[in-house]
Amino acid sequence: MSQVTRHTLPPAHAHCDVPCGVYETDSMKWAATTCTKLTEKLNNLELPNWSDKKSVLEYQNTTARAISTKEEYAGICKREVLIVWTDYIKPEHLEKWPDLHEKVWKIAKQCSVVKRSVSIDECKKLEEMVHDFAHIFAETKKA
Repeated sequence: MSQVTRHTLPPAHAHCDVPCGVYETDSMKWAATTCTKLTEKLNNLELPNWSDKKSVLEYQNTTARAISTKEEYAGICKREVLIVWTDYIKPEHLEKWPDLHEKVWKIAKQCSVVKRSVSIDECKKLEEMVHDFAHIFAETKKA
């Protein structure tokens, strides 16, 4: 048997976990929009005939699935925003946008509001906040 020789590699230096260029805001925008669409669906559901078991079960099934998916996508939105914030945003971005930490914190909190509510207004607020963050992200790419 031959012995494997270990080579010492020089240390790698990077500001993030993965190479730049893979960060994007489409996923967070898509997730926020999905929350809005599901909330619209929930708000537009017709109440079932409560004496018809099949209608009640269909209604409960639809609401349970829509709520579960809405919560999932609010979580995706939060995760995607936090990834860009923690892995991509650099000190020079904070110098240019000193309120960026607060913006991200508020987006994360708004994702939680969307999870626990069925409010179109709250979903639209999240979409606007994410749009604003995406605009800032795009501006960082121009520099």
